Amino acid sequence: MHHTRGGRERTMSFSRTLRTAFSSLVNNKLRSFLTTLGIIIGVASVIIMVAVSAGAEAVIAEQINSLGANLIIVSAARGTPGAAKTLVYHDAVAIAEQIGGISGVAAEQAPSPQTVKAGSSVLEVDVLGTTVGFPTVRDAPVADGRFFNQSEVDGARKVVVLGSGIANELFGEEYAVGQTITVGNTRFTVVGVMAEKGNVGGIDYDGRIYMPITVVFQKYVTSQLASDKVRTIYVQADSKETMDNTILQIESLMLRRHDVPAEKPDFTVQTQQDIISTQEATTEAFRALLGWVAGVSLLVGGIGIMNIMLVSVTERTSEIGIRQAVGATPGDIRRQFLIEALALSLLGGLVGIAGGVGGAWLFGEMGELRTVIVPSSIVVAFSAALLVGVFFGYFPANKAAQLDPIEALRHE
Repeated sequence: MHHTRGGRERTMSFSRTLRTAFSSLVNNKLRSFLTTLGIIIGVASVIIMVAVSAGAEAVIAEQINSLGANLIIVSAARGTPGAAKTLVYHDAVAIAEQIGGISGVAAEQAPSPQTVKAGSSVLEVDVLGTTVGFPTVRDAPVADGRFFNQSEVDGARKVVVLGSGIANELFGEEYAVGQTITVGNTRFTVVGVMAEKGNVGGIDYDGRIYMPITVVFQKYVTSQLASDKVRTIYVQADSKETMDNTILQIESLMLRRHDVPAEKPDFTVQTQQDIISTQEATTEAFRALLGWVAGVSLLVGGIGIMNIMLVSVTERTSEIGIRQAVGATPGDIRRQFLIEALALSLLGGLVGIAGGVGGAWLFGEMGELRTVIVPSSIVVAFSAALLVGVFFGYFPANKAAQLDPIEALRHE
């Protein structure tokens, strides 16, 4: 029976402590708000920064995936002397002929931008020399006409396929297929127009013209030493399951063709996932830096809470003395001030979540940056805010609990 009454007293005591703590905060609205500002900014910063970073990652992943499916990318090794000239057109031919489990190969070489003329229109345009596998491997279908064929590549025929944007700029509503254009000093016949693809990974697919890679070697590569050099070879594997085996086959073939040791290859073989992982590592480091900045803001918020709680203990010393005189234990006093500190960080955390989610949404809607709200960032930021409240609130609460009742009552 005594136990039941004692429990109720403790419960009442706790609820009274809670009420006292919250009424104290409500009575000092402006001060409470200013104290929580650091927590609000810290929590909102964490949510917004993580959302911006996750949005950037999502955009990069989408762009890389839109380059084509099950793609294996062979390029010259960076930083290896002479490697830039060793990746050649016949490497792509050898891969197409000798590697199993692939559904297409496209070699690419891009000379400097060229002046393109059609009637009275004159444009400075990016040119891409490539092979017949380009539309399949790079997931870039042709909308009108056709892509060039193997005999046109082998014979270095003067045919081009226009990006949709270039076709519009040069011919407007007129049908572009069958027309003639001049690229540099060479006349070409337009055999097709690509479907609209837009800007992917910083490359405007609609703003380029595509021609047989052999024509680029013949007409637009100035150095004789690098006349058949390609920038990149894209290989499309039959499926994700066969990619690892295909990569091993390509590496083995390239080592034999280039006559280089396996430990010092003059080429790199990557998949889209490799590139995405590299990008993610970069954004992860950036996100960690932003996290530290937000963490400092939370720390400042915590110091603000401690400061205001210390002021509050001094201001309410008499009140503490009276409470002690009517039976409040040091534990009750400590609990009251700790709850006040916790309430401040709880309030700051909730307002910070609203501000962070709203801010991230606004950034995404009104700016050019894409944002993706990450639920775990909300949980982490809110938990950190509560921890800050407990950590920085404990010292003032403990100071209040240790006040001498007589001294406290004498305080004016």
